[in-house]
Amino acid sequence: MKRTRIEINLGELDQLLERAQVGPLSAAECNKIKTALHTLAEAVMKKRSTEKTRAVMGAAKPEPPAGAAAAEKQGEKGKQGKGHGRTPASDYSGARQVAVPHPCLRHGDLCPECPKGKVYTQKEPRPLVRVVGQAPLAATVYQLDQLRCNACGQVYTAPAPEGVGAEKYDATVAVVIALLKYGSGVPFYRIAKLQSRFGLPMPMATLWEIVEEAADSLKRVLEEMIRQAAQGELFHNDDTSVRILKLVRPAGDERTGVFTSAVLSVVRVAGVEVRMALFFSGREHAGENLAKVLKQRAAQLGPAIQMSDALSRNVSQLSPGVELLLSNCLAHGRRNFVDVAENFPAECGYVLETLGTVYANDAVAKERKMTPGQRLEFHQRQSKPPLAKLQEWMKQQFDERKVEPNSGLGKAIKYLQNHWDKLTLFLREPGAPLDNNICERALKLVVLHRKNALFYRTVNGARVGDLFMSLIHTCALNGVNSFDYLSELLRHQAEIAASPRNWMPWNYRETLARAAAAA
Repeated sequence: MKRTRIEINLGELDQLLERAQVGPLSAAECNKIKTALHTLAEAVMKKRSTEKTRAVMGAAKPEPPAGAAAAEKQGEKGKQGKGHGRTPASDYSGARQVAVPHPCLRHGDLCPECPKGKVYTQKEPRPLVRVVGQAPLAATVYQLDQLRCNACGQVYTAPAPEGVGAEKYDATVAVVIALLKYGSGVPFYRIAKLQSRFGLPMPMATLWEIVEEAADSLKRVLEEMIRQAAQGELFHNDDTSVRILKLVRPAGDERTGVFTSAVLSVVRVAGVEVRMALFFSGREHAGENLAKVLKQRAAQLGPAIQMSDALSRNVSQLSPGVELLLSNCLAHGRRNFVDVAENFPAECGYVLETLGTVYANDAVAKERKMTPGQRLEFHQRQSKPPLAKLQEWMKQQFDERKVEPNSGLGKAIKYLQNHWDKLTLFLREPGAPLDNNICERALKLVVLHRKNALFYRTVNGARVGDLFMSLIHTCALNGVNSFDYLSELLRHQAEIAASPRNWMPWNYRETLARAAAAA
């Protein structure tokens, strides 16, 4: 379709809109307004679609660093792209598994087709997936037969089926509600409406009472997780805004902001890397919440690495004896150049390609499963030279007056220069990350809840939300089935009270196996 160029200015659009208030517009005038709106929409979508260097600069993808191209090609051999087929049966890890034996044949029987061979069981059975629809919360009504004596009035009631106790709500009910509300951002009123459409009413007040009671039962687990997270070797932290309607502020408190902070800790448990996500809602910012976690850090541990953006509220007063190596997010510095790339294409293109080289090197290190020490040596060898050139180039821009310091490009360069040591900590400390993206992804859980539920009514409601988000996202970070984990926690409350450290997402299965063996 051939496009026609139409000249448009804002004054003319204002006149057309004023004319539309008193009478209909002509076809040409309507087309002009339509063209302006479509052009604006295309520009906005193009801006927000991606921040990859290729999309931002509209140029060919920069050449990968030495060693990265070979690793990339090797990784692509035999690798199919996304959307190449149906979801395999092996991905249905939470499905009920039913073994179906052959109705006529057994292992070692003669083959029905030929008189010579015998049939043998194959190593892998043929999977057949069957998916059915059901309400999030299902219910069964047991009609217990009752008989009454016509002489003495004694009533005899049939006993409940085996496994059906006096409790109305199973432990899995609280888990499903929590996963919908705090894991998927579905407000209570939507859950209640959905249940009513299935003919299984569940009022909002009942939903809240169930999850609140479950949260009280899981409090010891979260406390233990915070204690273990404090012993981490790497911490990510950031925050986002939240609304708590009935938040009582102390007298004289001048703070106006209310935040939900995310603190992610990387800990090595028995030589295995474990990630924990902790959420805190209230007046404290991310730095203060991290400081509260680190109060439980063992004194003999060495300094840990803290990754965050450069905001001052992400750093706070630490307890005596606690030391952190501060590292800043390289993605934040890169984003400043993405924002002004249209006005300074050559300069921003050079910076983005240089930073792209660093990220390509880090991808190679992850693909080769390098140890922190090997990764440090690899970055010093492959990433340090281009970053040194970038640092010298930025200095020249100001020394030779090629860039106005107050321009968009000048501010972006100044940001890198002001935080250079913290942005490049990965060149000096093993295990230092490049960016804080993992923490920003964790906060998407909070943003999703805020987008749908809008607010917490009370501080207690925020506490319940923080608890379930912490447990749910920690399960996701460690590849654990959160439904199974939370269900087992609620079924073993007495054991958790005695030893909560044995009921973490990464070791609860071993605890269950030991209990089954002892029984």
